[in-house]
Amino acid sequence: MGIVIAFDGSGEKPKASLDNLVKLTAADMALVNEFILEKAQSHVELIPELAGHLINSGGKRIRPMLTVAAARMCGYGGLHHLKLAMSVEFMHTATLLHDDVVDESDMRRGKEAARVIWGNQASVLVGDYLLGQAFKMMVETGSLECLRILSDAACTIAEGEVLQLSVSQDTSTTEDAYLKVVGAKTAALFQAAARVGGVIAARPRKEQEALDSYGRNLGIAFQLVDDALDYSGKQAELGKSVGDDFRERKITLPVVLSYRRGEAKERAFWQRVMEKGDQADDDLIYATKLMERHGALNDTIERARHYGSIAVDALAIFPDSEWKAALTEAVAFCISRAY
Repeated sequence: MGIVIAFDGSGEKPKASLDNLVKLTAADMALVNEFILEKAQSHVELIPELAGHLINSGGKRIRPMLTVAAARMCGYGGLHHLKLAMSVEFMHTATLLHDDVVDESDMRRGKEAARVIWGNQASVLVGDYLLGQAFKMMVETGSLECLRILSDAACTIAEGEVLQLSVSQDTSTTEDAYLKVVGAKTAALFQAAARVGGVIAARPRKEQEALDSYGRNLGIAFQLVDDALDYSGKQAELGKSVGDDFRERKITLPVVLSYRRGEAKERAFWQRVMEKGDQADDDLIYATKLMERHGALNDTIERARHYGSIAVDALAIFPDSEWKAALTEAVAFCISRAY
């Protein structure tokens, strides 16, 4: 049971979507959402107010859906996967709150970032509160292995944040160094979200490891597509602003490839806009032209294709089912966002 996607953008446009995954997980996700709303409450009024601003801002909740779908694909019939899914979403939300403070971002999902409305201190502290709630729910499942996996992910994500600081605005960053950041900052939570679904279902280690590989490689592919989209007109069609990474001077893969392949004059441009922060009004347009000239955007998508293929192959160990098909299509959807 496979899905063929025209990743190169030629021929018919891909029609992959999350519809099947959303439909299959709808009943469980409704309960997860109830958990989320319940656990985001506090007698301290600012906590639910600030948390709700981001929680209700329209995210697809792919990560908790992965936990639900993985557990169901593995035949799990209990309720603990719902608590794990909520924990995953709270970890993700906390990361976004912290990220916006570190990156000094003003917008999140088309709305003012929480830090702009309530300040950096409140955003960080509410993020910490959500992390605390996430770990409380993990403990309630009674699975030390799930607690270990998600705890490890939390540490890895934090390490990724610090690692990103070390390569931030550094045009000498290598592709390997950047992928290490992506593996920690983004892929680690996808990886853990998928794996705990198999763990809570008490599946054999080889199946848990397959889910681990699926989640990790999907997470890398997801981030690489985001990297390319930030410099693409497609971003505007999705209702998001173009060039946020450029303005925040983030060294993402399209920049790494463009810098490596550029002439001395072009490298001087990247050093000026990224390292020195000296950006003029037309610099984003020129940056995009350089990326097109050197094939940086297409090659970033090609890298995403590669990791997406690994994710799909990881599911081969599982028998065909509607759950497996939905998880496979989630990979195709991730890549198809670029076209």
